[in-house]
Amino acid sequence: MYDALVIGGGIVGLATAHALLQRNPAWKVVVLEKENRVAAHQTGHNSGVIHSGIYYKPGSLKARLAREGNQRMVAFCQAHGIAHEVCGKVIVAADASELPGLHSLYQRGLENGLPVRLIRSEELAELEPHVRGVAAIHVASTGIVDYRAVCETLAEEIESRDGEIYLGQEVVGVQELGDEVRVQARTRGRAAATGTDGPGASAQAVAGEREYRARLVVNCGGLLSDRIAKLSGAQTGLRIVPFRGEYYELARHRRDLVHNLIYPVPNPNFPFLGVHFTRMVDGSVEVGPNAVLAFRREGYTKWDLDWRDLAETLTYPGFLRLARTYWTEGLAEMVRSYSKRAFVRSVQRLLPEVTEADLHPSGAGVRAQALTRDGQLVDDFAVIRQGRVVHVCNAPSPAATASLCIGEYVAAEYVGA
Repeated sequence: MYDALVIGGGIVGLATAHALLQRNPAWKVVVLEKENRVAAHQTGHNSGVIHSGIYYKPGSLKARLAREGNQRMVAFCQAHGIAHEVCGKVIVAADASELPGLHSLYQRGLENGLPVRLIRSEELAELEPHVRGVAAIHVASTGIVDYRAVCETLAEEIESRDGEIYLGQEVVGVQELGDEVRVQARTRGRAAATGTDGPGASAQAVAGEREYRARLVVNCGGLLSDRIAKLSGAQTGLRIVPFRGEYYELARHRRDLVHNLIYPVPNPNFPFLGVHFTRMVDGSVEVGPNAVLAFRREGYTKWDLDWRDLAETLTYPGFLRLARTYWTEGLAEMVRSYSKRAFVRSVQRLLPEVTEADLHPSGAGVRAQALTRDGQLVDDFAVIRQGRVVHVCNAPSPAATASLCIGEYVAAEYVGA
């Protein structure tokens, strides 16, 4: 019998288990992850940005937890020797038509208590000499990090507090019975538990199906969180719709075109930030992502297809309403996905010197975006407790930045730990 069982070995699940153990050192806590390593999906496929919180509605969970999470993440990396850098970023208005949006975003940054400055084109040229723009916001608190390294450290911390992490354990059943929850898990591949070969990577788990019992369960299933909620009988009113973001890498000899992070002014009605430039902790520069519907929840290429995943999306009334509203944006994103020339044209609005030859295909990530039945994109983090099961129903970006604070929030507000 565990005191708490966390489903999902991404950064939010690990941070939640970490927070539970910090608050209750005597608790028995276990994390179940269906893949053979932690941070296998959203966490391990993002751009590694430590966000400031400038984009999010003042007073929202995203705004508060991203701002606090930024500071906590930097402190965590400093304490554990994880490579990171608080390098700052610029959000650039390419022409005069984007100035109203830039000024609105600046005001939002001030309301969120962030170190933001409006800068003219002359100062922008000093910070990013190759960028073309009429004005920009400089956000000093934005940083970069490798979130996989953060997850590995969190896993080690969980182990050091006698927590357990079982890999290769796919949850197939969640049933609340009296004062406990029984979780059925099916072994996938070479299942493993915490042990001597590193975080979550040694002892063999029992093949077949295994039952775990806990006083409380926290569902941090990310791309599969709505399905796990359904297994427990919960009615969240939300459906996860997967959006794939594809990246290019800037050629090594052209990395000097980007000094730090460069973002466009985003569409305020669309939760995706547009194609941007991110210098990574290893010195490489990623360019992207676009945002297209993924035909598989865990599909990282254009050709990944799961008929169940696709059917669930295309028959969901909320997605059909969303598609009718944003079909022009969706079409433009699809064009950029299949046409490198179109992608480069969007890049050249901010960085005119970039050519097709300068960009090489890189990885992709999939965003688990929660959608209501009436077609509304869920804009804030969403956490729901039903009985002895807590569901983290919507935790896309900036969840990695905010993860340590999300874990503490869940532990304090929903677990009562």
